[in-house]
Amino acid sequence: MAFASYLVKRLGFMAVTLFLVTLITFGLTNVLPGNVALLILGPNATEESLAQLETQLGLNQPLYVQYVDWIVGLARGDMGMSLRYNTPVAEQIAIRLPRSLLLAISATIVSVTLSIPLGIIAAVRKNTPADLTASMLAFIGLSLPIFLWGLVFIFVFALNLGAFPTRGYVSPAEDPIAALHYLILPAGAMGVALTAYIMRMTRSSMIDELSEDYVEFARAKGLSEQTVVLRHALKNAAIPVITVIAFQFSYAFGGVVVLEEVFSWPGIGRLTLTAIENRDIPLLQGCIIVIALIYMVSNFLADAFYAYVDPRIRYGGEK
Repeated sequence: MAFASYLVKRLGFMAVTLFLVTLITFGLTNVLPGNVALLILGPNATEESLAQLETQLGLNQPLYVQYVDWIVGLARGDMGMSLRYNTPVAEQIAIRLPRSLLLAISATIVSVTLSIPLGIIAAVRKNTPADLTASMLAFIGLSLPIFLWGLVFIFVFALNLGAFPTRGYVSPAEDPIAALHYLILPAGAMGVALTAYIMRMTRSSMIDELSEDYVEFARAKGLSEQTVVLRHALKNAAIPVITVIAFQFSYAFGGVVVLEEVFSWPGIGRLTLTAIENRDIPLLQGCIIVIALIYMVSNFLADAFYAYVDPRIRYGGEK
């Protein structure tokens, strides 16, 4: 019951957070300069036509009425019409979202594949050249922003080596091999940028676990060092690492906003920039809500998994 109670509380917290996100998003996007009706009809529109369109769109209503109408629409899956594309916002997001998820998931896989072995090596060989080298690489990863890693990867692997295209996208459903060819560079750049955080957490958590009594007891029983490290210490050390991985996935999904522009990746990040450039308020609102929802869901799943696998933690349970 403690676990179920915790999930209910977390879902309630998510609902409150989502409400605040919608409130802030609606408020900020409505104070941006520019008249939506004027953007639709153009600079040559008459006052009469502008007033008529504002009435039709409900723009002449008080802000709180517009907000309620917008929330009701969101609950029905209606995010409004895009001013830039003249199509439903939900339709545009549905097209772009899977592409961004593909990039973020691939980058997270790359970062986990690199960071966990590096973190284990750094912890097992603490204060050795291997540890110092891994820590230095992590420091470099923390120092460079994601978009700069993208430019570095383009310069090295695309322009100098000619191994990958500099930009573009191919759907995996159309050509899986070509899709992978276009995916490797942006996913690799983002994955390397995310590696540092997970590696540092893995190292720190592993060092703590390797100093515990149960590790010494396992060694005293004659278990091999590999078994002690991978089957015992890593199992317990992985719990906080999971939370960091989930957070990094959220960060990766936010990072696609810039990286997609660098690699011309047609995902929701690039769609958000397009909405900003064209003052497409409905599209911008929809993109922000979806990105925020991805953040919240990924962190909720991490917290739920954390509470499930660690018997020492009783979120909301009885002592």
